[in-house]
Amino acid sequence: QVRVTESGGGLVQAGGSLRLSCVASGRNFTIDQMNWYRQAPGTQRDMVATCTTIGNDYADAVKGRFTVSRDNAKNTVYLQMNSLKPGDTAVYYCYVGIYSRGGTYTDYWGQGTQVTVSS
Repeated sequence: QVRVTESGGGLVQAGGSLRLSCVASGRNFTIDQMNWYRQAPGTQRDMVATCTTIGNDYADAVKGRFTVSRDNAKNTVYLQMNSLKPGDTAVYYCYVGIYSRGGTYTDYWGQGTQVTVSS
């Protein structure tokens, strides 16, 4: 079993910054991708940033402000969020796509970390 844990959320003023972290822990797995999603109350869960072997990608709403990076040795992905806006307020979730031993592909989600941006 793989456990996915996010951290780093908090309350900041508009224009401020936060750095989110996501760690995948377990045994006998290979991470394919580690991505960030977010969900505000009453809305769907939307992709924010992806980090794969192909490269990184971002939602239009965060391009130029957010940066995703990955430390493969630590099975960790980060999301640096700058110039935060009230519209960025949401619960941020880490998604991890994993190949287990034998080739099975499994989706894992963290519990989420709250990001609140005040105006």
